[in-house]
Amino acid sequence: MKKGWTTKTLGEICVVDWGNTDLTKSSYVENGRYLAISAAGCDGRIGHKEHEKCTPVLSAIGAQCGRMFFPEEDFTAIKNTITLTPRDGTCTGRFLYQLLTYVELPKRGAAQPFISKGDIQTFQVSVPPLSEQQRIVGILDEAFDGLAIATANAEQNLRNARAFFESHLQSVFTQRGKGWMETTLSEATGGVLTGPFGSLLHKSDYIEGGIPLVNPAHITETGIEPDFRKTVSEKTARQLSNYIMREGDIVIGRRGEMGRCALVTDAEDGWLCGTGSFFIKPSGRCEPRYLVRFLRSDSCKRRLERLAGGAVMPNLSNTDLGDLHLYLPPVDQQKTIVGKIDALYAETQRLKSIYQQKLAALGELKQSLLHEAFSGKL
Repeated sequence: MKKGWTTKTLGEICVVDWGNTDLTKSSYVENGRYLAISAAGCDGRIGHKEHEKCTPVLSAIGAQCGRMFFPEEDFTAIKNTITLTPRDGTCTGRFLYQLLTYVELPKRGAAQPFISKGDIQTFQVSVPPLSEQQRIVGILDEAFDGLAIATANAEQNLRNARAFFESHLQSVFTQRGKGWMETTLSEATGGVLTGPFGSLLHKSDYIEGGIPLVNPAHITETGIEPDFRKTVSEKTARQLSNYIMREGDIVIGRRGEMGRCALVTDAEDGWLCGTGSFFIKPSGRCEPRYLVRFLRSDSCKRRLERLAGGAVMPNLSNTDLGDLHLYLPPVDQQKTIVGKIDALYAETQRLKSIYQQKLAALGELKQSLLHEAFSGKL
């Protein structure tokens, strides 16, 4: 340990207490004078204050369990939080916040993790003199301000890359060039078929390592990822032969997230359409890859969402999907357009990968700075 640093329990350097256990989010008031803090964060207003600003607060249960909050105005902490008020002459609130953001605090419970007040009181930390705390906090705050700007820029670049790609799709699928025709999905393809009703499949039909069924959850941005733990035997598949998909078909979810679709390739030939999906048969009028790009576009997703309705669980009908209007260029032009879209998509993914790597590097740099700071090496 660096000279001048001492090992203390949190109970020795701060007053550890529960937030007000008589208060819940129902105690929040609109336009309240003071900040209110729950286990989810600084998320409300309230009419009275119980703590001074810059007093660290810990989320003690729920999705944010273990996360620290640093209110920069007077506040009241409600149920399921722990407040940590620094004792005079031992530590600053900002140093305590940064320290407890870095360390791994003890949690109990598996299904619903929680943090006990007693565990926090006896948790040991290394603490430098106040002057050193202030120096460390000054360095970290300046560095983190720069990291926050860099992170915001990288996140904005990610959004821009996605928006640029979608803007291109929007311009492609709304244009009406020479030779383009207005049609419906049913007219442009070999038809829209619905997966088997639930009554045709029973729990006892499922086996591991058989022929997969493709439901919406198995359709990803890059293709189809089946669950080989929930498949059917060849005998069951023969009984459901009307729902067998072939290479060139398109499988699309009819429940939940709209526009989730994928092209059935040679690898998935012979797999079954699941109960939560439709499959679209190919025709000579429409290039399947073009149709997949169209159905996946944000503009088409919004149209499908309006057709599906249902805020909790949107459910698209076969008729509504089949009657969906679109503009189609000649097939050779569809193939050219898809080639350009695929090239742009590849470039977009390359840029996204770069920005995601930058975000990961920024996160690692932040952790490295915290490690250096609280091991006395900064």
